[in-house]
Amino acid sequence: MKKVLLALTLVVLIVVASVMLVACKPNEEETDYVYKPQKEAYEVKALDSLTVGAIMVGDETEGYTKAHMDGINAAKTAVEASTGKTISIIWKKKIGEDATCATACEETIAAGAKLVITNSYGHEFPIRDTIYENPQVLFVSMTGDLAAVSQWSNWKNAFTNVYESRYVSGVVAGLKLKELIDNNQVKDSNKDANGNIKIGYVGAFPYAEVVSGYTAFYLGIKSVVSNIVMSVQYTNSWFDFDAEKTVAQNLISQGCIIIGQHADSEGAPTACETAFNAGTTVYSVGYNVSMLTAAPHAALTSSSNVWAKYYEYLFTSMLNGTEVKTDWHAGYADDAVEITALGTSVAAGTQEAVATTIAAIKAGTLKVFDCSTFTVGGKNIDTYTGAFGMGGAECIKTEGTVKYFDESTLRSAPYFDIRIDGITEVTQD
Repeated sequence: MKKVLLALTLVVLIVVASVMLVACKPNEEETDYVYKPQKEAYEVKALDSLTVGAIMVGDETEGYTKAHMDGINAAKTAVEASTGKTISIIWKKKIGEDATCATACEETIAAGAKLVITNSYGHEFPIRDTIYENPQVLFVSMTGDLAAVSQWSNWKNAFTNVYESRYVSGVVAGLKLKELIDNNQVKDSNKDANGNIKIGYVGAFPYAEVVSGYTAFYLGIKSVVSNIVMSVQYTNSWFDFDAEKTVAQNLISQGCIIIGQHADSEGAPTACETAFNAGTTVYSVGYNVSMLTAAPHAALTSSSNVWAKYYEYLFTSMLNGTEVKTDWHAGYADDAVEITALGTSVAAGTQEAVATTIAAIKAGTLKVFDCSTFTVGGKNIDTYTGAFGMGGAECIKTEGTVKYFDESTLRSAPYFDIRIDGITEVTQD
């Protein structure tokens, strides 16, 4: 769940009949919020044109927001061409997760916006009164989880199955690691006391979105090289170049040979490239956008969202007068996630292995969170009802003989928050 800057506490709220959901709250004050019955139902109707308020937590200089902006612009071009109708975007950039977000939303509505998009999880909370007061404006909170809870027909949530592309990026890293092993380039300093090879991961916050992502990345590597351990160190920020660089440097100094990330800057890849050029064997796997400019030798690939897929669906639905899903999610099967271009340092055969892995995910024969591939406390799990914000819903699904954590189907925002064996977490002071 994206961009909450405050600590979370659990609160029990109204749940929808089809899915038992409990909302995540950033502080105790949020527990007092009451979701009143909607003033009037949102009217779904075809439009001759569409004005969109785009409320962005960052701007083009920050990878996560740039990916959203690129997706919105690409969707605008595609949908205008296919429908012959005009889409106007009112951009509001570097909008914080506070009252300024509500003000930005209201300004776009005053300018004619019938659709308001916010791209950060923390934006959900300060705009709830705005959503309530504007029942004929559709609001979409990207990465959010409160739309279904509110039961307001003019509020939607969306997120991609980016855990799938994180797994594939892990396969890329695993193949590189295998090559290093075969070439005797893994040193004792790259191993722990038990001989496991050390992987590092720069995380933002210890939320389910990050846990889901780093676990998928780890399992992707482990599908190629089994004797690995991973250390996740948090920066307590979604975008902090210096902090991300420092954490990556710490992980490299500890002997981590691959550095992944769920953080939005080029800080970690830059640290890897500097170390690589100084003679250290270390490689980077990024997020959101290609990191090859920052790390032309160390960067292998980045896990990424194809936001244009959702925005095309959203804009087309609005213009055609079609109901928008309350919780939208999609992955490789819908070309909604990808990895960026492979770097020059990837192992031979990587492109073929990537294609095979993606095909298996699309076919459903490969489950990213296959319960047979990880343990918790030394044991495989076959049930899990403790996911934060899911109200005790069973998250383990069985297909044939395979049991797996069924991520992002009960709601679009990730809820895999299991701490599996082989991964340790460290929070920065």
